[in-house]
Amino acid sequence: MERTEAIGLLRRYVHEENLVKHCLATGAVMKACAPSFAEDPSRWEEIGILHDIDFEVIGGDMQQHGIEGARILSKAGVPDDICEIVERHNHTIHAGTYSRPVDIVLQAADSASGLIIACALVKGGRLSDVTTKTITKKAKEKSFAAGCDRSRIALIAPLMEIPVFYERAIAGLMAIRGELGLA
Repeated sequence: MERTEAIGLLRRYVHEENLVKHCLATGAVMKACAPSFAEDPSRWEEIGILHDIDFEVIGGDMQQHGIEGARILSKAGVPDDICEIVERHNHTIHAGTYSRPVDIVLQAADSASGLIIACALVKGGRLSDVTTKTITKKAKEKSFAAGCDRSRIALIAPLMEIPVFYERAIAGLMAIRGELGLA
């Protein structure tokens, strides 16, 4: 599936613009990290873009999050392996069971994308002013971007040093900063 097709599918189910931006950001981080694992950047971006496709459909029922997403994706003809990754990304159900790089990077990207965007907003929307040092400092402040689960970001540590992950995440987000409304 091409990126534009994935975004089109996402927009059929997700109408809240901030959630669309979150999905695009997660996809951008996934894409930037994929080469570190000799994986296809386009495929990983697709996974990130589609990971929360069911969020509005489930109406807050976290016991259905991911499960409904996999059903939607399967019905749309998305390959089973991607459906399964989306189904398992719900950390409220599957925490502690991630062992594959794609699952771990999705957990880290899902949380880190919000943290990094929050850092950019503090800098007047200038993602270009966000550094690894900025993110590391702000991540220590529990009240800053409180919805970003730092423990999910920490899952990446056995696979990639956290500062390296932040560097890749910033690069991925910079590539789509205009779509995110950032400078």
